[in-house]
Amino acid sequence: MTATTTTVTDLYPTRGATEVSTPRQDPVVWGAPDAPGPFGPGDLQSFERDGFFAIDQLLTPDEVAVYREELDRLVGSPEIRADERSIVEPQSKEIRSVFEVHRISEVFARLVRDERVVGRARQILGSDVYVHQSRINVKPGFGASGFYWHSDFETWHAEDGLPRMRTVSVSIALTENHDTNGGLMIMPGSHKTFLGCAGETPKDNYKKSLQMQDAGTPSDEALTAMASEHGIKLFTGKAGSATWFDCNAMHGSGDNITPFPRSNVFIVFNSVENTAVEPFAAPVRRPEFIGARDFTPVR
Repeated sequence: MTATTTTVTDLYPTRGATEVSTPRQDPVVWGAPDAPGPFGPGDLQSFERDGFFAIDQLLTPDEVAVYREELDRLVGSPEIRADERSIVEPQSKEIRSVFEVHRISEVFARLVRDERVVGRARQILGSDVYVHQSRINVKPGFGASGFYWHSDFETWHAEDGLPRMRTVSVSIALTENHDTNGGLMIMPGSHKTFLGCAGETPKDNYKKSLQMQDAGTPSDEALTAMASEHGIKLFTGKAGSATWFDCNAMHGSGDNITPFPRSNVFIVFNSVENTAVEPFAAPVRRPEFIGARDFTPVR
C-alpha cells in the first residue's frame, strides 16, 4: 500500500507566528478495553491516563544479547555509517542513530513482528498498524548528547503529514537505563494537550533536527507550565525493559556524561486508518526512511 494525495482538515495547528495550545481532539486508546492482546484492561487504563506504560522485562537476557550484537554490527559497519539513514554526532562523529532498521536488518524486522510488540500497538490504536519509523539510538558514555523536550506528534504532523493522534512508540532498552546515563523523561498526562510551536519549518529541517532539535521546540515558559502541572517521570530499568508512550507525550532525555552507555531500539507504529498526507507545516516531506510512505500492515 502506498501514499495518495489527500486533503485533510488540520486539527492541530503548529509552526505559526505564536505558540498555540490545543486540547487533544482524539482518543488515547482507540481499541476496545477488552480487546485481546498482551495488554490487560488495567494496563490500557493506565496508558490512557498517563500517556505511557512501562514493562520491566519485555525481552529475556538471551534475546537482549541477540539485539545488542546486531546493534553493534550495524554501528560498526562502514557501509551503514556511509548510508544516509545513519545520523552522526556533530562533535564526536560517532553514530547517534540508524533509521529504518526493520528494513536494514532482518533481526530487527523480527522484533517488529513480535506479538509482544506489534500486538500492543494494535490494542492501543484499535486497528492494523504499519511502521512509521524505526531506529536504533546509541548513547555511548562520556558526552553523548540528549534529545530536547518535544512532542513527536508535533513533528510527525508538521513535517510528515500524520493527521490524527493515532500513533504509538515503544522504546526497548538494550543496555541498562540508570538514573544518571541520559534516560527517557516524560511528563505524565501531557499527551492530553497539543502544543503548537512557533516558527516556520526550514527546508530539509530533518538534516539539522536529527542532531539538534530547533524547529518544533517548545518555549521555556510552556515547558515550565507543563512540568509544574504534570511533573516529570524518569525511566530506569534493566536491558530488556520497554516503555510504550503516546505520540503526543512531552518527552526528552539528557546528555550521557557517565561511563555507562545507553542504547535502545525505537519503533513507531501508526494506524493504517491514519496514513500520512502532505505535511501540515513544512515545505516538503521528510525522506521515507524517517516518515514512511509505505503503509503495508505489519503481519
